[in-house]
Amino acid sequence: MEFDDAVLTRRSVHEYSDEPVAEETIEAVFERVRYSPSSYNLQPWEFLVLTEQENRERLQEVAYGQEHVADAPVAVAVLGNTDPSAHGEAVAEDQLRKGYLPNEEAKEGLLETIEGMADRDEETNRVWATKSTSLAAMTLMHAARAEGLSTCPVGGFDPDALHEEFDVDEQYEPVMLVTMGHAAPNAADTNTPRKFRRPVDDIVHREEFEPTEAELEDEVVTESFATQ
Repeated sequence: MEFDDAVLTRRSVHEYSDEPVAEETIEAVFERVRYSPSSYNLQPWEFLVLTEQENRERLQEVAYGQEHVADAPVAVAVLGNTDPSAHGEAVAEDQLRKGYLPNEEAKEGLLETIEGMADRDEETNRVWATKSTSLAAMTLMHAARAEGLSTCPVGGFDPDALHEEFDVDEQYEPVMLVTMGHAAPNAADTNTPRKFRRPVDDIVHREEFEPTEAELEDEVVTESFATQ
């Protein structure tokens, strides 16, 4: 599938067919996912892939009973490693070997920087991991679409319950869940008009930031309430 087709036909699908997803297809999706960009190329993502019905039902409970979490043939828990140093050595060694770093001293300097990141407060590193891991989650959805699959990102779930139910180490931040599979033939999400998308002129600011017309209207409404 061409990239434009993958982007423009991607929909958040809640109804899936019973057709299983081949293991080689899942592998092909994640082969693309690993090329996602990340801060310092530290790749802080991990994915818990669930294809067995029993395990998807366990995840469904974590996700407040949402049916499509268990109905989809594949459910993925997207996790962000909050320790920036977890893969620092491998990343730094690769950069030295490929000439991105001139010598061992530069490599050690990079590792010191990464260790300094690891020493930051818990909330800072939680946000850091979430930012990079979210990039990989979007790659996952586009890669799945390129394979002819449908997906749905799920933000409604209990992260503490996910940690407990699947014995996920506290070092990992549950970023989102993603369901994946073949859309049901009559899935409403693929047979209804696409929902509103704001136009380019509404979301892109050239050279300087100016509030959009809608934002200005919101400000006027807020000010009018404030003066009453």
